[in-house]
Amino acid sequence: MLQKSLGARTKFLNWHGSECQLFVTEPELIKEILMNREGAFPKMDMVGYAKKLLGEALITNEGEKWAKIRKLANHTFHAESLKSMVPEMSSSVAIMLERWKNYDGEEIDVFKEFGLLTTEVISRTAFGSSYMDGKHVFEMVAKLTALTVRNQYKVKIPGISMLLKKSDDEVEAERLEKSIKSSILEIAKQRKNMKEGDNFGSDYLGQLVKISHESDVKKRITIDQMIDEIRTIYGAGHLTTTSLLGWCIFLLAINTEWQDKSREEVNRTFGKNSPDSDGIARLKIMNMIINECLRLYPPVLTVTRKVAKEVKLGDLCLPPKMNIFISILALHHNPQIWGKDVHLFRPERFEGGVAKATNNNGAAFLPFGLGPRTCVGLNFTTNEAKIALSMILQKYKFVLSPNYVHYPADVFLLTPKNGVQVILKKI
Repeated sequence: MLQKSLGARTKFLNWHGSECQLFVTEPELIKEILMNREGAFPKMDMVGYAKKLLGEALITNEGEKWAKIRKLANHTFHAESLKSMVPEMSSSVAIMLERWKNYDGEEIDVFKEFGLLTTEVISRTAFGSSYMDGKHVFEMVAKLTALTVRNQYKVKIPGISMLLKKSDDEVEAERLEKSIKSSILEIAKQRKNMKEGDNFGSDYLGQLVKISHESDVKKRITIDQMIDEIRTIYGAGHLTTTSLLGWCIFLLAINTEWQDKSREEVNRTFGKNSPDSDGIARLKIMNMIINECLRLYPPVLTVTRKVAKEVKLGDLCLPPKMNIFISILALHHNPQIWGKDVHLFRPERFEGGVAKATNNNGAAFLPFGLGPRTCVGLNFTTNEAKIALSMILQKYKFVLSPNYVHYPADVFLLTPKNGVQVILKKI
């Protein structure tokens, strides 16, 4: 029944309390929504716990607020900047692999390890520091994320909810929100004091601090915006890569023929040397594996939008204020698009690129979104994943541990709730 419903190209209405929600799985309609050419489908409003977690950041803002930060993020994460980040990423992976020397022939939870790795990488590349410098912020954001996930489907009854005493979760969420803001302000203050004049550094933190002090009001962002952007990087900035790496290792551990193919490619490309940006771009087999992993286990399961004005979508006339939910999971598991083997791990389907794999349907494969709101961290995430996987494959073979329990869970992103336990064997 689940597979049948995932494969159906359909749309349906759902009610969440008093809110009407339209679920869309048809690629042609999804493309129209996400391209948003006439501004009829902006981002859905964040409320409650999600608002405390995400605030007014790049992934939630619209209009001028979004444009200012998007321009800054594009500059920070453009191709040349990413090249300069490769040594930092490689060094972080090397530190992780040094710990793994103690696990040769034994079980290790690689998902937990990747959580530490990606927080270290985002700390070094975006904040010019180590994970330990911002550990308390990472931990508070993680706690607030857990509260958000736990309460995301609860419905508040208008009027009555206002009369009720705040729950323990609400009190804790407010405390965390204030503590996170205070800690981020201190981090920004330290960066400002460390630099002279208006040179706050070329990393993302430095550029955000700089734009918050911009003399031109039209270019300036508020302190609250700066805080929200930094908080988002501390949270979502590393979770996508953690999820991707975890599922990649899981799939390679049970499909060892593809693990061997990828290792051969890595050895041909880099030998025993650390990955470099030119070599990363040539890893065709690994790129196929990563795409298939993102298809089967997309980090973001659902993309949301709202209807800003009355608009026609396909054969529907949508009223304003309706929320739209786009199921990436249903899209990626649709047998009408991907074939009868839709649930199988077959990286070869991407051998001719995404266009050929989807029969030139650009809206059928959306692990990082589509259109002007495509995730700005797309190349950052895939580069980091390629570097980590390359360095692991150079040193280890691995199989799935008999203790592994498969439990994909929607915990803000799609994660293996019980971790990914593998048995390592040093090469």
